[in-house]
Amino acid sequence: MATTKTAGNKASKSTSKTGKIENSEFHDFFIDELKDIYWAEKHLAKALPKMQKAATSPELAAAFEKHTTETQQHVSTLEEVFGLLGEKPVAKKCDAMAGLLEEADGIITDTEKGTMIRDAGLILAAQKVEHYEIATYGTLRVFAENIGHSDVAELLSQTLDNEKATDVALTEIAVNAVNEEAVAE
Repeated sequence: MATTKTAGNKASKSTSKTGKIENSEFHDFFIDELKDIYWAEKHLAKALPKMQKAATSPELAAAFEKHTTETQQHVSTLEEVFGLLGEKPVAKKCDAMAGLLEEADGIITDTEKGTMIRDAGLILAAQKVEHYEIATYGTLRVFAENIGHSDVAELLSQTLDNEKATDVALTEIAVNAVNEEAVAE
């Protein structure tokens, strides 16, 4: 890669013929953030069955079961992304997801088993996770586009769409039954 001078006399790396920026600080940052969400997805895949078991509503339990399978696919997709980038899939602890999953555990501990109040809390916790994932995948998709990895951007976009659909499904469960029943308890 050629190094060019930019305004302000800073050296910057130019893009290769494929449009991909490799061995740059931004590329390294992108990889680091992929490692972060990889850790997050792996740990979420372990946490969702516990949330499923804690759920009272059969619909919520089914949603958690479905998302466990989807989350395992997200892990596989990220492994494919690492491969496309010529990187080994390595997880880096995601403090945000660790905190969100700790909060979900707290909701299970602090609410009574078999109540819709617990389910409302589980939905809250799950939607916080989904919103974190939506923000992360949306940004990582744009990063991939910016560094010329349209193949990676497409994979991240598919996961983003799935996360958005899960968020909508959780909202529907909350609005159609759980919240009203929780208020009545």
